[in-house]
Amino acid sequence: MSDSAARDRDVAETESVFAHPEVAPDRSAAYGDHPDQVVDFYAPRDGRTGAPLVVLLHGGAWRAPYDRAHVSPLADFLARRGFAVASVEYRRGGDDIPQQRDGAESARASGAAPVAGRWPDTFDDVAAAMDAMPVLAARELPGADVRRIVVTGHSAGGHLALWAAARHVLPEGSPWRLPAPPPLRGVVALAPIADFTVAAELGVCGGAVAQLLGGEAEFEGRAAQADPGVLLPTGIATAIVQGVEDIVVPQAVSEAYVDAAARSGEMVGLTLLGGVGHFPLIDPAADACAVVAEEITQLAW
Repeated sequence: MSDSAARDRDVAETESVFAHPEVAPDRSAAYGDHPDQVVDFYAPRDGRTGAPLVVLLHGGAWRAPYDRAHVSPLADFLARRGFAVASVEYRRGGDDIPQQRDGAESARASGAAPVAGRWPDTFDDVAAAMDAMPVLAARELPGADVRRIVVTGHSAGGHLALWAAARHVLPEGSPWRLPAPPPLRGVVALAPIADFTVAAELGVCGGAVAQLLGGEAEFEGRAAQADPGVLLPTGIATAIVQGVEDIVVPQAVSEAYVDAAARSGEMVGLTLLGGVGHFPLIDPAADACAVVAEEITQLAW
């Protein structure tokens, strides 16, 4: 496919996914005091009890303009497939971050997107939300089976999903390290920013990885705590779904993670979807979304 055709495909897919109206949750609950520390809950639409819980982490390059609203149709889609769903909000990057102010000013001057991520707030929030999830879900969705949790996420949210499942292999002394593997059935990462070295080399999302880590000077030290590609093996069942035509987070990023997992002695499933770009994975109107639901089903039931 030519570059212009790929860009045209990406535009059409982006317009399709953002054309869906926001779907209001059944319940919402805070896991902290900040306005972004909130989880939206969607009950299984068929009213079943004992449904597995899907924890959903949205993408958007860890940038403030993109919040959980754009994945609410996906949350509803999964709820219609019989899952209980918890859609997590978390703090993202903006121009008001002191340690990233220089990067923010450069971004504004160049007309680029806001700075990506907040260190350490983005990671603080995902860790806190995951730790609080069993109690919150049992209270807000009493029909959910919190013993069967699958974490999924798209793009930057796919990175966070992989990271959430790897906290027990974080370096000693990390504030997010768990003493044992989290009680998850598995992870389904959708076009994830899964390997920071390759993503940075490819300039994924306008240099978002370096911004997330607080700049190039912090890259190496902080990547040791944040890069799923080095936090292996996890011992947790992991599957990746990736569009072959994705020009936002290219296939090479997922393949680098899968290869790193193999070198660590772990097998990660990789489903490649031909003729699919970045956004159909979270678009309920796209066939790719049904593939995502099936991958989650394989781990959850």
